[in-house]
Amino acid sequence: MTWGMYGAFVFTVALLFFTAYFLLGGLPLLILKHDVPLDARFIRAFFNVYYRVSFWSAVGAAVSYAAWGRVVFAVGAAFIAVVVALLRKHFLRAMEEVGAQIVASDVEPIRRFRRMHGAALLMNVAMLVVLVWGTIRLSQAF
Repeated sequence: MTWGMYGAFVFTVALLFFTAYFLLGGLPLLILKHDVPLDARFIRAFFNVYYRVSFWSAVGAAVSYAAWGRVVFAVGAAFIAVVVALLRKHFLRAMEEVGAQIVASDVEPIRRFRRMHGAALLMNVAMLVVLVWGTIRLSQAF
């Protein structure tokens, strides 16, 4: 057993935990009316924190899997890090732009922001599915 295996375990558990935590935390936020810019800023900040911790957990997992000699899993974790970085850069910028357009009397920006919020949660579900699938695949390798 190598030290990479322990790091891979810790970072994979961190990725699973953060993904599940922010999914369960973001779901109740859908009940917000999203009719004030403060709602949009809060939700954007919520996903900003999620994308940051996910990025660093994925980078740690990629390095750990590489040190362990599990190249396919290292590439998968690196891919997650790249996707999360792109989401943080582009998706959060789009959320900010739509959030700035929100006023209580205009329903279109509110509707667009709610869709973006839902899309972010769906991407979170997809990442959780990929992580669980990868963890199952890894356990079958033993």
